[in-house]
Amino acid sequence: MHGLERLAKAIMNAGKPVRVLSGPDGARILILPHGGRVLGLFARGSDDNFLWTNPSLGGAKSARALFRSDEWRNTGGDRTWLSPEAELFFPGFPDRTEYRQPRQLDPGAYRCAGGERSVRLVNDLEVVGFRRKERIRLRITKEILPAENPLRFEPGRAGGLAFGGYTLRSTLEQRSGASRTAVGLWHLLQLPHGGEMLIPTYSRTRPRVYFGRVPAEELAVEDGLVRYRMRSAWTHKIGIRAVATSGRVGYVCRSGRQWRLVVRSFRVDPGGLYADYPPGKPEEVGYAVQACSVCECALGAFSELEYHVPAIGGNTGLVRCEDVSEVWAFEGRFSAIRGAARLLLGASLRPGGAGGAG
Repeated sequence: MHGLERLAKAIMNAGKPVRVLSGPDGARILILPHGGRVLGLFARGSDDNFLWTNPSLGGAKSARALFRSDEWRNTGGDRTWLSPEAELFFPGFPDRTEYRQPRQLDPGAYRCAGGERSVRLVNDLEVVGFRRKERIRLRITKEILPAENPLRFEPGRAGGLAFGGYTLRSTLEQRSGASRTAVGLWHLLQLPHGGEMLIPTYSRTRPRVYFGRVPAEELAVEDGLVRYRMRSAWTHKIGIRAVATSGRVGYVCRSGRQWRLVVRSFRVDPGGLYADYPPGKPEEVGYAVQACSVCECALGAFSELEYHVPAIGGNTGLVRCEDVSEVWAFEGRFSAIRGAARLLLGASLRPGGAGGAG
């Protein structure tokens, strides 16, 4: 893991500015305007990042090469894309031979403003909806600010747990009237590989496998919970439908002698149009939560906690949407992490099953 000062120095020496916010409890948030990302989240006094970052950011030389590459540059952290992926990332739709991340989306051209309490990022862009051969002009606005510890009023529950957190307020706007293509915000939080994703649900729900082969021992469905152990050495992805999703997802893993729990809290509207769908199934919309176990030689391994926002455009009658989510991250002894997971997710943890990322 890269400490905040080392990470920030390497990026700035590579020619990219960063911003740092401090929370009321001393936690720190590292923001990279290039790509519009939250790149780091650090508890008070800690140099261990709760988030995954690209190993190339460990030094100025390798960071500079990463930023100069003609390939898509996944720096890591928390990024914002657009869905449906099948219609915005495959130029030959419905052919899936070529996959291309729109550069005007990531890294985009984010304008950055703000002070000590918050940072505001704005990206005006045009993407192509390849299914309908349509150009879509959009504005993405993101505001990042520190979040309070949700356990601070729970007697004895926050003791012994280091905390870091932030709030993300995001807006998507159509800039030239409603498009024929429905487009939605898609937030992807990248975390160290090898842990377990905990997805609370309102009903017993079988996840949809988007791609890859998920080993049977890595996916468990319970009443009110999906457990996704992200440990295998190949890439696969699952989705959970909005109607079943509670609006919180957690990820637990081991880090040395300590344990970590990262929770994302967000609003789910089952009546909204969740526009993303599995490959080749355009009629199968409605997935609000996704999780992806990524193992690639070029990038290393990481786990993605993803959620979608109801779309605008298409038949929705909407040209603008707003969304608010929070990320809460904790580190401490297993017993304390287990208590936090029970309170925030309603999930029980077992030392042997919760994950072993180091």
